[in-house]
Amino acid sequence: MKKRVTLNFPQTTVHMPLTYRLAKDFNVAANIIRAQVAPNQVGTLVVELSGDIDALEAAIEWMKIQDIKVSVASGEILIDDEICVECGLCTGVCPTQALTLDPETFRLHFWRSRCVVCEQCIPTCPVEAISTNF
Repeated sequence: MKKRVTLNFPQTTVHMPLTYRLAKDFNVAANIIRAQVAPNQVGTLVVELSGDIDALEAAIEWMKIQDIKVSVASGEILIDDEICVECGLCTGVCPTQALTLDPETFRLHFWRSRCVVCEQCIPTCPVEAISTNF
Protein backbone atom coordinates (compact mmCIF):
# COMPACT_ATOMS: atom_id res chain seq x y z
CA MET A 1 0.00 0.00 0.00
CA LYS A 2 1.09 3.59 -0.60
CA LYS A 3 0.26 6.78 1.27
CA ARG A 4 1.30 10.31 0.47
CA VAL A 5 2.01 12.33 3.60
CA THR A 6 3.31 15.76 4.44
CA LEU A 7 5.67 15.83 7.41
CA ASN A 8 6.39 18.99 9.39
CA PHE A 9 9.43 18.73 11.64
CA PRO A 10 10.02 20.91 14.67
CA GLN A 11 13.54 22.21 15.21
CA THR A 12 14.27 19.45 17.74
CA THR A 13 13.69 16.56 15.28
CA VAL A 14 14.96 17.97 11.99
CA HIS A 15 18.29 16.15 12.48
CA MET A 16 16.64 12.69 12.82
CA PRO A 17 17.53 10.10 10.12
CA LEU A 18 13.86 9.56 9.34
CA THR A 19 13.99 7.55 6.11
CA TYR A 20 16.55 5.20 7.65
CA ARG A 21 14.38 4.62 10.73
CA LEU A 22 11.27 4.03 8.60
CA ALA A 23 13.10 1.40 6.53
CA LYS A 24 14.94 -0.29 9.41
CA ASP A 25 12.30 -0.23 12.14
CA PHE A 26 9.07 -0.50 10.11
CA ASN A 27 10.08 -1.92 6.70
CA VAL A 28 8.50 1.14 5.08
CA ALA A 29 10.04 2.72 1.97
CA ALA A 30 9.98 6.51 1.78
CA ASN A 31 10.11 8.24 -1.61
CA ILE A 32 10.82 11.94 -1.00
CA ILE A 33 8.75 14.04 -3.40
CA ARG A 34 9.56 17.50 -2.04
CA ALA A 35 11.82 18.64 0.79
CA GLN A 36 12.49 21.89 2.61
CA VAL A 37 14.78 21.02 5.49
CA ALA A 38 17.63 23.02 7.00
CA PRO A 39 19.76 22.14 10.04
CA ASN A 40 18.50 23.61 13.33
CA GLN A 41 15.32 24.92 11.69
CA VAL A 42 11.85 23.56 11.00
CA GLY A 43 11.46 21.29 7.99
CA THR A 44 8.79 20.01 5.64
CA LEU A 45 8.81 16.81 3.59
CA VAL A 46 6.25 15.49 1.14
CA VAL A 47 6.81 11.73 1.09
CA GLU A 48 5.20 8.73 -0.53
CA LEU A 49 5.34 5.86 1.97
CA SER A 50 5.14 2.26 0.72
CA GLY A 51 4.67 -0.88 2.76
CA ASP A 52 2.24 -3.14 4.56
CA ILE A 53 -0.84 -1.26 5.84
CA ASP A 54 -0.11 -2.15 9.46
CA ALA A 55 3.53 -1.08 9.11
CA LEU A 56 2.46 2.23 7.54
CA GLU A 57 0.07 2.93 10.41
CA ALA A 58 2.72 2.02 13.00
CA ALA A 59 5.29 4.25 11.26
CA ILE A 60 2.86 7.19 11.17
CA GLU A 61 2.06 6.76 14.87
CA TRP A 62 5.78 6.60 15.69
CA MET A 63 6.41 9.84 13.77
CA LYS A 64 3.62 11.56 15.70
CA ILE A 65 5.21 10.43 18.98
CA GLN A 66 8.45 12.05 17.76
CA ASP A 67 6.58 15.42 17.51
CA ILE A 68 6.50 15.25 13.72
CA LYS A 69 3.19 16.58 12.40
CA VAL A 70 1.83 14.09 9.85
CA SER A 71 -0.84 15.06 7.32
CA VAL A 72 -2.14 12.25 5.13
CA ALA A 73 -3.17 13.39 1.66
CA SER A 74 -6.57 12.14 0.62
CA GLY A 75 -7.28 14.33 -2.37
CA GLU A 76 -6.28 14.26 -5.98
CA ILE A 77 -5.14 16.60 -8.73
CA LEU A 78 -7.87 18.00 -10.96
CA ILE A 79 -7.29 19.49 -14.42
CA ASP A 80 -9.94 21.73 -15.94
CA ASP A 81 -9.87 20.80 -19.63
CA GLU A 82 -11.83 23.93 -20.56
CA ILE A 83 -9.16 26.22 -19.09
CA CYS A 84 -6.03 24.19 -19.93
CA VAL A 85 -4.13 25.51 -22.97
CA GLU A 86 -1.88 22.40 -23.08
CA CYS A 87 1.31 24.44 -22.88
CA GLY A 88 3.16 21.56 -21.19
CA LEU A 89 4.80 23.58 -18.41
CA CYS A 90 3.35 21.19 -15.83
CA THR A 91 5.06 18.22 -17.49
CA GLY A 92 8.48 19.67 -16.71
CA VAL A 93 7.93 19.73 -12.94
CA CYS A 94 6.03 16.45 -12.53
CA PRO A 95 8.41 14.05 -10.70
CA THR A 96 6.42 10.92 -11.59
CA GLN A 97 5.61 11.76 -15.22
CA ALA A 98 1.91 11.69 -14.44
CA LEU A 99 1.57 14.67 -16.77
CA THR A 100 2.84 14.13 -20.31
CA LEU A 101 2.36 15.64 -23.74
CA ASP A 102 1.52 13.31 -26.61
CA PRO A 103 4.45 13.73 -29.04
CA GLU A 104 2.18 13.58 -32.08
CA THR A 105 -0.87 15.62 -31.04
CA PHE A 106 0.74 17.77 -28.31
CA ARG A 107 -2.30 17.07 -26.14
CA LEU A 108 -1.83 16.88 -22.38
CA HIS A 109 -2.39 13.46 -20.85
CA PHE A 110 -2.86 12.96 -17.10
CA TRP A 111 -1.93 9.50 -15.77
CA ARG A 112 -3.87 9.58 -12.49
CA SER A 113 -2.35 6.26 -11.36
CA ARG A 114 1.15 7.81 -11.44
CA CYS A 115 0.20 10.98 -9.56
CA VAL A 116 1.40 11.30 -5.95
CA VAL A 117 -0.33 14.68 -5.44
CA CYS A 118 2.92 16.52 -4.76
CA GLU A 119 1.19 19.68 -6.07
CA GLN A 120 4.27 20.94 -7.92
CA CYS A 121 2.17 21.36 -11.07
CA ILE A 122 -0.34 23.74 -9.47
CA PRO A 123 1.83 26.89 -9.20
CA THR A 124 3.43 26.10 -12.57
CA CYS A 125 0.19 26.33 -14.54
CA PRO A 126 -0.02 29.84 -16.07
CA VAL A 127 -3.82 29.68 -16.52
CA GLU A 128 -4.61 28.06 -13.15
CA ALA A 129 -6.23 25.00 -14.75
CA ILE A 130 -4.78 22.63 -12.12
CA SER A 131 -6.14 22.32 -8.58
CA THR A 132 -6.80 19.76 -5.85
CA ASN A 133 -10.06 18.52 -4.39
CA PHE A 134 -8.98 18.52 -0.74
